[in-house]
Amino acid sequence: MVTSSTGSGLLPARSTRPGQPRLVLHLLAPLAGALSRAGTALLALAVPVECPGCGAVDVRLCRRCAADLVAPAVRVPVALAAPAWACAAYQGAASRCVVAWKDRGRLDLTPALGAALGRAVAAALLATTAGPLPAGAVLLVPVPSSAAARRGRGADVTAALARAAARELRHQGLHVRVRAVLQQQRRVADQAGLGAAARRGNLSGALGVRRARSSGLPGARVVLVDDVITTGATAAEACRALAEAGAVVAAVAAACWTPRRRHPGTCSPGTISSPWPSPADEGRVLD
Repeated sequence: MVTSSTGSGLLPARSTRPGQPRLVLHLLAPLAGALSRAGTALLALAVPVECPGCGAVDVRLCRRCAADLVAPAVRVPVALAAPAWACAAYQGAASRCVVAWKDRGRLDLTPALGAALGRAVAAALLATTAGPLPAGAVLLVPVPSSAAARRGRGADVTAALARAAARELRHQGLHVRVRAVLQQQRRVADQAGLGAAARRGNLSGALGVRRARSSGLPGARVVLVDDVITTGATAAEACRALAEAGAVVAAVAAACWTPRRRHPGTCSPGTISSPWPSPADEGRVLD
């Protein structure tokens, strides 16, 4: 064995045998895979994981429930100044995934929901742009969460969702940036059980633009983004605040939308409502 002298002793010289590093990696690969699987199994025992959509064990999101989120973007018929687009219907497995992600700490679902939001944004931009998409950056502005909600969840989950969507869109070659410029300016009442008109009245003047983050907003092309669209009351208030700051709101986009459930006296024609409270929609300015 050839050795080289150092100040503290003798060390083996580096081998020059061709292919040896590759052979070592080849031999170690099965061991690494086995250790990884063992680590995953131990983690599952310590912190059980299950699909939030159906309860399947030892899987973060099963293929069948993931397929519910992989839906084509559709135009949502809500009364807004800008067109609204969303992907998955907020029902069944999709709704359970959103609730788990937003209120039960399942932030590992952010990429899947972000991909759905990204498809909605892309569809909105294609539908509102004549010819090729603009070369300049489009700003994705998330609907804000209240300070209490951010503290309770440990993160601004809607802003994280917007960033996940932006990464998906940039991979497609679209020039988008996330700007969290909106904030809640006053407390509002719980919206559960309120119809569209009552929700809009409750939210009137509740949102505004952070003065410190308003630079570059006048004239900017904006897509307002959220996790779920129900009646559109929160989106309407956010669009108002952005327009007053000089932004051009081209569209509203969300990962999910609440299917129509019409009830006399609850919502005016052309809006969407639900017979059950939506814990994932429009609560970010409430909780």
